[in-house]
Amino acid sequence: MKICCGTDIIEIERIKKSIEDEKMGKAFIERVYTKKEIEYCESKKTQKYQHYAARFAAKEAAFKAISEQLEDKYAITWKNIEVVNNKQGRPELNLIGIDLNEIEDIDLSISHCKQYAVANVTLLRK
Repeated sequence: MKICCGTDIIEIERIKKSIEDEKMGKAFIERVYTKKEIEYCESKKTQKYQHYAARFAAKEAAFKAISEQLEDKYAITWKNIEVVNNKQGRPELNLIGIDLNEIEDIDLSISHCKQYAVANVTLLRK
């Protein structure tokens, strides 16, 4: 067994600028986030940028944790990694279209404050 870890931190303002960009904002959201993620973040109204940034950091952290197992790191896209909340409200990862049968368990922790969002992904490989 092997434990793999990925961590990422991002400035919330950077994500906000990308989303609000008149030319590229919509394309950025559609390229990076799934429909479920967009619906969740938009439901947060004034705090939506914190949630978008936290999901961005989670996707980056997940990629770092799983990248060792990928034959081609360009074989996955942003939308292959989805952050959803379980019934208790805890964030979880869905790996969509990624066949990583060696992953025994995967855990996600995200946090955000006024300026930053951070995520940590830990996975256990067989």
